[in-house]
Amino acid sequence: MKKLLIILSISLCFNCHNQAQTNPKQEEIINAEPVEVPVEDGKAKAYFASGCFWCVEAIYQSVKGVEEVYSGFSGGHTDDITYEKSHSGTTGHAEAVEVIYDPEVVSFSTLVDVYFGSQNPMQVNGQGPDKGPQYRSIIFYQNDEQKEIIEDKKAALAKELDATIAAEVYPFLKFYKASDYHQDFEKRNPNQSYVRAVSIPRLNRFKAKFPELLKDEEKH
Repeated sequence: MKKLLIILSISLCFNCHNQAQTNPKQEEIINAEPVEVPVEDGKAKAYFASGCFWCVEAIYQSVKGVEEVYSGFSGGHTDDITYEKSHSGTTGHAEAVEVIYDPEVVSFSTLVDVYFGSQNPMQVNGQGPDKGPQYRSIIFYQNDEQKEIIEDKKAALAKELDATIAAEVYPFLKFYKASDYHQDFEKRNPNQSYVRAVSIPRLNRFKAKFPELLKDEEKH
């Protein structure tokens, strides 16, 4: 059901992306001061968008030190956001995840490595078969230190690949959690067609690339 909307949105992708970039409200989001989420009970939070949140959620759930991951939306200029509205291309939001992690076990810097290493960093306005502004890559920073980490790694990757890296760098402002239907989707629906064709292969590619970052139960 999730991917049926691609047929409707793909012809609008180019125009929607341009709208997201030129919308004055979106410019305010991009240039805003970031909101820093406080560490609670020794746990920190980080926010990433890189295509379908079903895929990204499963990847981060496999990483040592990550306690929980939630699917949702971030990066846009509207507060009234739903899955359906995000696919209109007019909200500025992208499908994103909230990663709750133990910074004593895994650093923000490593989570950024996971981010860049688990996607096609050169694909603009989407990931794999998922195309449109709601699937674009955005990496969110909460303070100057995080922004520097992101920009340094992005620049190093651009030099290594001799290519432009598509990920946008945004100040974090707010995360909007998606409905329960979208949470733990890959785990709960391992035989769903999209999960089998896209999500699981993407997760397995990540596992093969970063075996040292995996939780013990994921090492198989």
